[in-house]
Amino acid sequence: MYREPGPPVLVYTHRSMKTGFLGAAAAYVAVLWLAGLGVRRRPGSLESFFLASRRLDAPRVAFSLCASWIGAASLLVSVDEACRDGLSAIWIVGLPAVATLVVLTALTRRVRAVSGLTPAGLMRDRYGRAAGTLTSLLVVWYMTALAASQMVAAGPFLGALLGIGPVPGLLAAAGIVMVYSASGGLGAVARTHVLQFALLAAGMAAMIASLASGTSWEAVRAAAAAAGKTAYFDPLAGGSRNALIALSFFLAWTISPVAWQRMQAARSDAASRAGTAAAAVLLGLFYAGIVAAGLLFLPLAPGGSSGAPLVTSFVSARSGTFLGGLVFVTVLAAIFSTMDAAINAGAFTLTRDILGRRAERGEDRRPLAAARLATAGLALAALLIAVRLGDILKTLGLASTIMAEGLLVPGLAALFLRKRAPLAGLLALALGGGYALVSFLADAGLRFVRLPAWPRSLPLGLALGAAGFLAGLALERRPRPGSRAAGA
Repeated sequence: MYREPGPPVLVYTHRSMKTGFLGAAAAYVAVLWLAGLGVRRRPGSLESFFLASRRLDAPRVAFSLCASWIGAASLLVSVDEACRDGLSAIWIVGLPAVATLVVLTALTRRVRAVSGLTPAGLMRDRYGRAAGTLTSLLVVWYMTALAASQMVAAGPFLGALLGIGPVPGLLAAAGIVMVYSASGGLGAVARTHVLQFALLAAGMAAMIASLASGTSWEAVRAAAAAAGKTAYFDPLAGGSRNALIALSFFLAWTISPVAWQRMQAARSDAASRAGTAAAAVLLGLFYAGIVAAGLLFLPLAPGGSSGAPLVTSFVSARSGTFLGGLVFVTVLAAIFSTMDAAINAGAFTLTRDILGRRAERGEDRRPLAAARLATAGLALAALLIAVRLGDILKTLGLASTIMAEGLLVPGLAALFLRKRAPLAGLLALALGGGYALVSFLADAGLRFVRLPAWPRSLPLGLALGAAGFLAGLALERRPRPGSRAAGA
């Protein structure tokens, strides 16, 4: 548990602390809803609901990408990892996030060339109806699991600080996000992301300043030496585990509908490229701050986290102060901003696949009703998964394998293919996605066969997806009997 400098002081939740945090939460939610719902005209079509009428400027693209990426794993898990393992924690979320945005900046024109197509629509266009249907299932599953990873964090966090229990905390988080996500779509989500990124930056800066005032980098070095952490300042420590986690996230996020949706919603190629590049810089600075905070925790909590994450314990220790309330809403901002992005992007795929592209530009309210129903349905499904899986990093990792193993190879290839290749896409999705499904169920406790646990399961899943794609491509390009090539 977090302790202030000096004699150990036990931190516990009392009535006045709960009241203070409840007031901070209520004020934050009110401002969040005001920003999300706003006074602007509500979406009139699926394009305005899911692509913000393609009017996002570069700053909103950047802030929305950053807020979408900075979730519970970034703030809660990465700080604990940095405190325990040192500089190598940058591999967990930070480096793959920045690397992904650098790659997507280079792919801006190709991603925007398929603007309006969900990943499932792109796969259907390149590989046929069956591949599109499989992609829809994988994307919706991924987005649901991603939202669930944030709910997994929200339940215990709100439960510990508000005294409401994990399940009511899950329900509260899902309900808060659903109000503005279902009402205003991506436009509302993007407006809240500007506010939430500002809170994330302010809260992280304030927490680092507070930690630095109570300790020093010399104390960090001494605590690491006393604990026998000889590789604490080695960013390459951690071996294959960190490398596999980073690879899993990088590959999944490169094909992530969350990032593609924001790039496609930008008002121009230049705005998309500038926003994506700016997000890479901002996220690099933010994750450097996360690792710095984790290191500064070491002298103050030499035993690491004990039950609650270190950030949660820090908030408890600062209850009743402006700093405690600020960091409290900062954690909520991290959770909500990733949750709403996942739910909105998943509902985009689900709605478009149900209604088809013909409803995209119509003013008929029925497509929007379906979009809002899909948003609520995804939130409910994520809630059910969150109750089953209680580990934030594992839930996020299992979600990433869905995209990395099932969609990465055929998805990126679809941006460059000039001819349809139905068999290649179908085999890649079936083998890679099927393996990801079995791995997910195995980690959830439904073990049909013995498989390596995540992230050790990643290499085989990638190999199966790539092998399926190459085999299908070879079979499709094989000369057929009676063709001119075969006769020659």
